[in-house]
Amino acid sequence: MVLELTRPIVQAPMAGGPSTPALAAAVSEAGGLGFLAAGYRTPEAVREDVRAVRGLTGARVGVNVFLPGPPGDDEAVRRYAAELRAEADRWGVELGEPRADDDAWEAKVAVCVEERVPVVSFTFGLPRPDVVAALHDAGALVLVTVTTPEEAVAARDVGADALVVQGVEAGGHRGGFRDHDGEGEYGLLALLRLIARAADLPMVAAGGLVDGPSVAAALVAGAEAAQLGTAFLACPEAGTGHAHREALAGSAGTALTRAFSGRRARGLVNRFLAEHTATAPSAYPQVHHLTTPLRAAARTAGDADGVNLWAGQAYRLVEPRPAGELVRRLADDAHAALVRAAAR
Repeated sequence: MVLELTRPIVQAPMAGGPSTPALAAAVSEAGGLGFLAAGYRTPEAVREDVRAVRGLTGARVGVNVFLPGPPGDDEAVRRYAAELRAEADRWGVELGEPRADDDAWEAKVAVCVEERVPVVSFTFGLPRPDVVAALHDAGALVLVTVTTPEEAVAARDVGADALVVQGVEAGGHRGGFRDHDGEGEYGLLALLRLIARAADLPMVAAGGLVDGPSVAAALVAGAEAAQLGTAFLACPEAGTGHAHREALAGSAGTALTRAFSGRRARGLVNRFLAEHTATAPSAYPQVHHLTTPLRAAARTAGDADGVNLWAGQAYRLVEPRPAGELVRRLADDAHAALVRAAAR
């Protein structure tokens, strides 16, 4: 078992606020693996987070890095910006600058090397072999998020130590190498079995896992651990906004959308998602920057209809509880589910 966890629970890195040093530390202290989210953070802020979490726990905590993809079409972004001007008028703010950038990912990797972060995962792409080698030289395990068997093989071939296997049920952004329109999407259980045959690497299962029995199912399907994000959004240690927490207690459906960021992500259906999904272009991070002031204004006002409410398909099973207690509960319930299944 490459991760060597006491309890097979990984806390998904959730960029934009929910992931905090306190959350990551609590998960790792309970025998799981907590993660810090480097996405949207400056390299200096990532370093501060790493040092902050080390002040809270001596257990391993990982860092997740976003990799850049190809920029979107400028004309499509301009058309979308024109559509969103009414949203800007609604909140009395200006739209953000729809710039293309690489999220300073190489500088963040350098921080991970310098700070000797023990586990580093990548989302949205495939790290270069030299990047993987540098992290290995610094003592880090390298995980790559994959959504197809082909991506899994590519990750294996650059030297990844393990795969985060993300099914389409997952909340938040699709973590694969490209932002496609849904062809070839896999549910988690099918994807685990396909990747187990295609690439002989340890797998961390992600997508729609919220309770112990779902964790047990992922373990039976070949994963060595389960990565959960939505389940941790309601923890007191998470930086989840008030409107988002309240929405998790509701009954809205979920859908995939590019409306907020320009890259497909699963969230609770609200007004903004419903009105703009059909016209939002594939243009990440330009759309992310474009909508940032809108989302900030809605979040400040507590308006759940104007913010991204990322959540997986099984979010209605979320139970608010402290992160360490949640890790222990998930592991205990998974074990009990396996015992019941064996008895059957």
